[in-house]
Amino acid sequence: MSNQNRVNLILHAHLPYVRHIEYPRFLEEDWLFESLNESYIPLLSLLDRLDREGLDFKITFCFSPTLLTMLEDEELSKRFENYMKLHIELGKKEEQRLKGEKKLQSLAVMYLKSLESNWQFYTDNGKSIIPVLKRLKKNGKIDLMTTAATHAYLPLYREFPTAINAQVSLGIQTFEETFGFKTDGFWLPECGYYPGLDEVLKKYGISYFQLPSHAIISSRDKSKNGGYSPVELPSGVKAFVRDWGITSLIWNSISGYPCDTDYREFYRDIGYDLSLDYIRPYIHEPEVRVFTGFKYYRITGKTDEKEIYDPLKAIEKIKLHVDNYLYHIQRKGIMLTSFGLENPLFNLCYDAELFGHRWYEGIDFIELLLRKCASSEGQIKLTSPKECLMDDSIKSEKLYINGCSWGRGGYSDTWLDDSNVWIYRHIHQAIERMQELTERFPEQGSLKGRFLNQASREVLLAMSSDWPYIMHDKTSVTYAEKRLRNHLGSFNVVYSSMCKNTVNTEWLIKAEKRNAIFPHIDYNIFRPE
Repeated sequence: MSNQNRVNLILHAHLPYVRHIEYPRFLEEDWLFESLNESYIPLLSLLDRLDREGLDFKITFCFSPTLLTMLEDEELSKRFENYMKLHIELGKKEEQRLKGEKKLQSLAVMYLKSLESNWQFYTDNGKSIIPVLKRLKKNGKIDLMTTAATHAYLPLYREFPTAINAQVSLGIQTFEETFGFKTDGFWLPECGYYPGLDEVLKKYGISYFQLPSHAIISSRDKSKNGGYSPVELPSGVKAFVRDWGITSLIWNSISGYPCDTDYREFYRDIGYDLSLDYIRPYIHEPEVRVFTGFKYYRITGKTDEKEIYDPLKAIEKIKLHVDNYLYHIQRKGIMLTSFGLENPLFNLCYDAELFGHRWYEGIDFIELLLRKCASSEGQIKLTSPKECLMDDSIKSEKLYINGCSWGRGGYSDTWLDDSNVWIYRHIHQAIERMQELTERFPEQGSLKGRFLNQASREVLLAMSSDWPYIMHDKTSVTYAEKRLRNHLGSFNVVYSSMCKNTVNTEWLIKAEKRNAIFPHIDYNIFRPE
């Protein structure tokens, strides 16, 4: 029998909870709108089309609870509609502005058609992408998994088991409320693992999760299979180890495919290039320039001198890169087989937002990849972690995995350095005080119950891995720090009031409207066992 390479393609979609309806428009809400328009909608539209064609493919998705909540939020949906209408208007304006410049105008028309097509697909599905995910799941083309409630980096909270339990249980609950069934798959935020976390996941019915490639290198036990078969943890829960080498063909920010000079330049955008008089209606007040999505140049090189983007050249390069990607999988498969590992399993994990948003051609890459795999005559089989666990021919390897992540250096450096270390003493104290409140005021109903529920929301939102990551990355640092201080400050409002056995009703109503997440939360999830 010829060797078969099994491939788990896992896409993780996550954004922090950003919702500021107290403002007419809010800069950071564009994170959601850009991801919807440039990644989620075109990707799901593609998969929906391939499903209707009858193409055989399999992808595993994780949509984080914070993202699912925002996707189902009516106010944010209305704001996304305004965002799309504004950009469609800009597209029409660009088409007129660029008359006489054939190459540039054709790009403007391409973007306009894409905007109109994305909006049509969104409205055809009830102004939501959730029905598409449900349909693809029902048709057997995707598997779905969940993650921690607010995408907390769990290793830094291992001393607080109630907080870990809250993150895991609420992540599972939000998934079930959204999709109507329980999942047994869990994406570890930032691939962050510590010994014993698998026991927690098992307690909540989780059968599998993913690990970084570093997990094999730092494992206490010597691995025979190198992560190319499922890893069985002491609890019996299985883990799927990310293949660093194959993943880096795309992921590497210096030599990865998206860096090719024929691909579209992400940073060169008319939001920064054109005059304020022209672009002002499409940026943020007072004069905050932002990406509009209208980008006319290819990467070209590292200088400011860029050449006009040529979509036809980009498509030809996609063909080469897909062939190269599959070649590397097959070549490594042959090597692994020579070492005695038959039918190796490749786990290829990516952020979903990379495709379409950061890497414009990424959607085309996925389409051609899926088509090539479907016609590879069994040499490469797209599967999923869930299917692998049901396949008796796939044997697991028992290993004891030490702490690890997919962050810089393989540990916790990204989320714990001199830029963000100060936040943890405050969050840890809030967790301890939340536990105290559950013991002092158990099973409260009515206003006190709502008050305590809001306190638990604020603690969970403060735990998001996004805030320390942003501080480390030095991007929207002011916003991240403000969000963190606001969540902790809001928790302290509840704590100080409850210490006086009072409820600030006016504050509570405003807070519930401001952070309208986890509507069925029960603050008792923070009660120590």
